[in-house]
Amino acid sequence: MEAVDPTVFRLAIFVLAIFVGYYVVWSVTPALHTPLMAVTNAISSVIIVGALLAAAAHAPGGELTPSILISKGAGALATAFASVNIFGGFLVVRRMLAMYKKKAPAVKKDHTA
Repeated sequence: MEAVDPTVFRLAIFVLAIFVGYYVVWSVTPALHTPLMAVTNAISSVIIVGALLAAAAHAPGGELTPSILISKGAGALATAFASVNIFGGFLVVRRMLAMYKKKAPAVKKDHTA
């Protein structure tokens, strides 16, 4: 029996993760969107740590090989995307939490002075 190519295996896992993620996110009730966004921000902060490590990659000899340049470029791109996701997520969570704040009662002005 022949083994499955690792690239095909990883691609299959990636495609399955897309389907599972799609169905999980779209089945969440609206009341859980704010906690879900907060968890997404936490996951993005972990991703940014890995992206910064990839952007700081260097060869043992200090030479810039094509694979090191690709790693640095992909790390910088991942850092930028994760940063946008984190900051945008915080703005969305802030706006969603503002919807749950009680509004101050209107103050009646006395015009008999």
